[in-house]
Amino acid sequence: MEDTPSLRLAKEYLRLGGTRKSKIDDNIISTRKWEDEPPAAAAFWKEKVEVLNEDERKQVEDFLPSINDQ
Repeated sequence: MEDTPSLRLAKEYLRLGGTRKSKIDDNIISTRKWEDEPPAAAAFWKEKVEVLNEDERKQVEDFLPSINDQ
């Protein structure tokens, strides 16, 4: 099975050292950045993920580690 564009973005962000985690509350997904992250990861998120429309951004966030699993 081929990676989706959303999964590829999430994998690259995490590979760059991204620290954001998804939070699911009442079926609403959001992200939280609990600690500093490398400049490359922060820039990648700003340039590649923040610019997406809400639905596309949520798809990327679905692939981030979840704080609900802790």
